[in-house]
Amino acid sequence: MCKDCGCSAGSGEVEIHDATGAISRIIPGERSVEVVADILRQNDHAAAHNRAHFDAHGILAVNLMSSPGSGKTALLEATIEAIGDRCRIAVIEGDLETENDALRIRAKGVPAIQITTGQTCHLDAHMVHDALHALDLAQVDLLFIENVGNLVCPASFDLGQHANVTLLSVAEGDDKPAKYPVMFRASDLVLFSKADLLPVFDDFSPERAEGHVRALANDADVFEVSARRPELLAPWLKWLDTRLLSRRAGTAMRPGMARPAAAAP
Repeated sequence: MCKDCGCSAGSGEVEIHDATGAISRIIPGERSVEVVADILRQNDHAAAHNRAHFDAHGILAVNLMSSPGSGKTALLEATIEAIGDRCRIAVIEGDLETENDALRIRAKGVPAIQITTGQTCHLDAHMVHDALHALDLAQVDLLFIENVGNLVCPASFDLGQHANVTLLSVAEGDDKPAKYPVMFRASDLVLFSKADLLPVFDDFSPERAEGHVRALANDADVFEVSARRPELLAPWLKWLDTRLLSRRAGTAMRPGMARPAAAAP
């Protein structure tokens, strides 16, 4: 996949199957495990530094993850339109190439820093730290980090965020949480995006997809959302409001912590 994150080092056991079952197994060597552990150790140190920056400024940092084309940027545009007048928002955009998504966000009047990663299939804490120096953190309440489109490596890298939000487009298939368990197990919120298309993609079952999330022992909230349907944004916006209230009270959650009680309607 990428040359920098260690995913090619083979940190997980690999099995090859045919119709009769497993026909071969590859178990990672000690050196591969050491390489991955060192990469993550260095990243976690930088992530703690980022989180200290966010906490010092009272910023809620949200890491948005998904496969390419699931609608992360469209959701951000709709979110900015909905709450941008009462919350100071900034965005860090991650893509292999182009500044397209940052341009879309800036057109909404919100500062956006683009990180182009080249061949690296995810953002890491060091990249985010460099991007933070281009933002006036004293003027930010809510920072969205739109990660590189990929359902594998982004889940393994702490960026210093307080919450992981994973989008699953209804066009992708409802079995993705079962196929990519690391990503969906790490999610503090799962959004079934482009939900206005459910009548077209009627083979996508929200109940089945949520069942796969629950099978990962993850009790994260699961919402259907659509950037084109304001009424379908309401649960997502309320979730953000609850997190922002917690942040302002000095109790913003880190990924994996118990979720705060929902705000009153």
